[in-house]
Order: sequence, then structure tokens, then C-alpha cells
Amino acid sequence: MKKLKLLYLFLILFVSFQINASEIKYKVAMSEPHTHYFEVTMNVLDYQKEYFDIQMPVWAPGSYLVREFSKNVETLKAKADDKEIKTQQLNKNTWRVFSNNSKNVSISYMVYAFEMSVRTSFIDASHGYFNGTSLFMFIDELKNEKSTLTVIPYKDWKKVSTSLRKISETEFIYEADNYDVLVDSPVEIGNQVTFDFTSAGVLHHVAMYGEGNYDIDRLKVDMAKITDAATKVFGENPNKEYTFIIHNLTQGSGGLEHLSSTTLQVNRWTYKGDDYNGFLSLVAHEYFHLWNVKRIRPITLGPFDYNSENYTDLLWVMEGFTSYYDELLLYRAGYYSEEEIIRKFNGSINSIENQPGNKVQPVADASFNAWIKAYRPNENSYNTTISYYTKGSVVANMLDLMIINSTKGKKSLDNVMQYLYNEYYKKQQRGFTIEEMQKALETVSGLKLDDFFNKYIFDTQTFDYPSIYGFAGCKVETSQNNRPSLGVNSSGNIIKSVTKNSSAYDGGLNVNDEIIAIDGFRVTDNLSDFIDSKNVGDKISITISRDNILQTIDIVLKERGNTYYQIYKATKDINSVYKKWLEKI
Repeated sequence: MKKLKLLYLFLILFVSFQINASEIKYKVAMSEPHTHYFEVTMNVLDYQKEYFDIQMPVWAPGSYLVREFSKNVETLKAKADDKEIKTQQLNKNTWRVFSNNSKNVSISYMVYAFEMSVRTSFIDASHGYFNGTSLFMFIDELKNEKSTLTVIPYKDWKKVSTSLRKISETEFIYEADNYDVLVDSPVEIGNQVTFDFTSAGVLHHVAMYGEGNYDIDRLKVDMAKITDAATKVFGENPNKEYTFIIHNLTQGSGGLEHLSSTTLQVNRWTYKGDDYNGFLSLVAHEYFHLWNVKRIRPITLGPFDYNSENYTDLLWVMEGFTSYYDELLLYRAGYYSEEEIIRKFNGSINSIENQPGNKVQPVADASFNAWIKAYRPNENSYNTTISYYTKGSVVANMLDLMIINSTKGKKSLDNVMQYLYNEYYKKQQRGFTIEEMQKALETVSGLKLDDFFNKYIFDTQTFDYPSIYGFAGCKVETSQNNRPSLGVNSSGNIIKSVTKNSSAYDGGLNVNDEIIAIDGFRVTDNLSDFIDSKNVGDKISITISRDNILQTIDIVLKERGNTYYQIYKATKDINSVYKKWLEKI
């Protein structure tokens, strides 16, 4: 019996050793960058199977859209012990490799990369940049194993910037603890400008691609203040090093968060004047994500399913709370005055309260349906959806004031973020559900929030802004815009969207209609001139071209109908809620 047990134990250890011995070594080359191809090699070692399947992710975590990265894969081939072996594509993103129990299998393929965004990959004659989800295939059974990545830059390129751990002094060879880390570490290759700064005990690396009006010395100071302010929310920073990859372009596309890095794409002239605070806000947003989303996360966002959508109804927390903090952190770090931060919060309220979709789509639904609605908007989206970024930031603002008021200025939303970080990331090492999110808020605030969630998270009711801001001694006034409005958004004379219940909506104007004339007068680019001179209730005759057929539609002008909120900061008898809410660091 003992011998059988020992044999059984030996077999378990042997099998475990065999599995652990398996390794994948990736290599990325770029011999002709002007053709926009990365050359990828995937060496699978000591994984002896008759055959195995490799898969390319269909999406990139942090960007909730199926992007079908396998569409850019070409000329996939495989060799076993230097002899070509059979491969077979099974579906859109899966290939079977008939490895014949070989211990050394090499798979090579080309990836076309010419989409310049923070979510995808790009290479041209000036630089290369990639996100691993759009470049690296995986073997499902080996996703938790360590892997290495060797980057072979184009002949004139001298630098590689990434948060991956470098394991060679002479070559660009890196190690990843598992597949998730590998693909969550974007890579910039070229001759980018690089510099470092330290804040909160963390060494931060910055890689700047592209010309711009940035001042490195100023960035070192300002980025340090922002990253330090973010760290103070949680009391600790989980990274020893962090990497910013910044692309200075004609047109930016925002940012994407990663575990120990981020990529920002901004207009190259954004570093002066009013635009500069916008850049710092983007820095704050993506940096805050290293806690909120990368470690504090919905339970469905990790481990990732790279083959299909990963649904969650909590993006209003992940993105919305982060949007609230990206402005609040700038205030705490001294970049906004009290008037400016309140104006920012005021703008978010007016943005959501005057969008028809705010009364159609609850913010929990906006989160869940990001895959098919937020990332695939159409001409009617304004009428039927709401942004979980903006609506979530307003929810965060309301909860922050409610928590501070309930605890008499002793606690705030910061304490909720700390609770989530310590309880679910550090202690339980998992994500949380929406019910557990409510529990965290209730634990910190002492409030019962069933009614709050039913009204404002799962339904579309309007916050009692005067009462909630009143906790901080702020006054909220509302006003109506009673001027006439047609209710269209146009490009030139072409209608691009029609606002629900507006004059145009009720009168029958359609998207793609071309407005030719109003009341017999030719319209060029002066549509507003005709409407501004009218009164509510006036009937106008609009000549349009619809599918190149001229017709005339009579429309009765309605008032714009928007309600505008104006928040006035407390100016005397400043109470403890106001002080806690807008305290500096």
C-alpha cells in the first residue's frame, strides 16, 4: 500500500514537473517596418502532444469591443525539430498544430499592424508599438506559465520601452510571469525620448514618441504630483516601477490602462495653455486605473476569457469613479481652484441631464452593454444610451458627499476605494460583484443603499442635487432654455443626428437629410441664423434633399427644453462636509 502511494505521489510530481517544464518563448522582429508588419515567432518547448491549439485574443482588456485581432494574421507556419508540420485553422482565432509529440515546436506568422490607437498595434518607418493581445497567440493550458519575449528592433532603432522585466544586459529579452502579464505590457520600439522621475517611492519611466511642445523638467514635477496624489488615496503603491508610453500625434485617442504601465495618445501641442490640464487629467485617469480596474475589479474581469465578451455591470465604478478622481486629483494636487473643480462637476451633471438617453438606459445597463452599444454607437445613440464614464462620475460625486455627510466628515469615497483594495484585492485576491460593491459602500457610510441602487443604478431617476450638494453648504439653482431649437446635429447641411422629442424629431426630419432651404431661403452653413430669429411655436418650411429627392416639410418649432444646473460653492460658514470633500493633500 505504501509503495502504491509513493508511486502515485511520484507520478503526480512527475506530471507536475512535466507541465511546469513547458515554456513558450516569443520573438518579435520588424525587418521592413515601412510595410507595417511585425514578424512573430512562438517557440513551444517541452509540451509534448500529438497536437495542440493556439489562439489569438479577440479583444484587449480595458477596451470593451471584440476587435477580431486574428484578421491581421498572415502566413502562419509551424516546424517541429526544424521540419515543417501541418497546421489547420479551426475557427476565426484558433489554429491546430500537429506537433507529433515534439519537444521543440516553432510557430511563425506575420501580423499587419497599421492601426494607431492605444488598443491595437502599429509600425511604420518611424517606430513600432504593440499591445500583446493583437500580436501573441496562447495555449490555453499554458496561460499561467512563465514566458519570455525577445524584441529585435529594426536596424536603426536603439530603444525598447515596456514594463516587462528585462532579463538580459545585452539584448532586449524580457520575462512575463504569465500570459496575462505578457499581453498587459505594451511595448514601444524606436528612438523615443526617455526620462525618469520618482514619486511615492516608485520609479516612473516615460517614453515620448513624436515631436511636441512638452517640457521634460515640467513634466517630471507635474506627473510626480499627480501620481503621488493618486497613491495617497490608497495609502500604498503596488508597483516598484511604472512605465508611461506617450504618443504625440496630430490627433490623440486617449489612454489605456495596464497593470504596471499605460499608453497615452495626445495631440502633440497639448502641453501648453488650457490643454495642459487635460493632459494631466488623462495621466491621472490612467494612473488611477492601476488600482481601480487592474487590481480592484469586477469578478468577471479576470481571469480573462480572451475568446469572447467579458460582461460586467460595474463599469460605472471602474471608469466612472476613475473619471471623478481624475479631476479631483488635479484639484488635490493644486492644478484646479475650488471654483474650477466645482465647474468640472457641474459640467458632468449638465452633460448627462440634458441627454435623452439618460432617461432610457440605467448606468448598470450602460456598463453591461458596452460591447454592443458604447463601442458601437450609431446616429440614435444620443437618444438611447448614456456614458458610464460621465454618469458614473456623477454617481461617485453623489456618493462621496453622502458618505462624508453620514460620517460627519470622518470618511469619504477614498475609504471605500481603500476597503475594496484591501478586502478583495489583497485579502481575498479576487474581484467583487455589484452586491458586494453596495455592501462596501454601506460598510463605510453606515447608510442603507437599496433605494439608491434601485433608483440611480438600476433605474434612471434624477438625483436630488440641491439636497446632496446642500450637505456641503453648496447652493444649486436650475434654469430652463426656452429658446426655439430644431434639435439636429449636422455636418455642414447634412443631418447627422436628431434629438428625441425635438422639433426635427416630431416634424419628421431624418439623419442624412440635406437641408437646402428654410422658408424659401437658401441655407449654406448658417442654419442657426434662421432658427435664432424665430420664436417657439413658429412654423417653418424646410426644403430637404432625401436620397436626392427634393421635398418640403413643415415643422413647428419647440423650445430647446434643457434644464441647466448651476452649483455655487460655499462661501461662508464652511462646514465639515465641504472641508472633507475639497481638502487638499
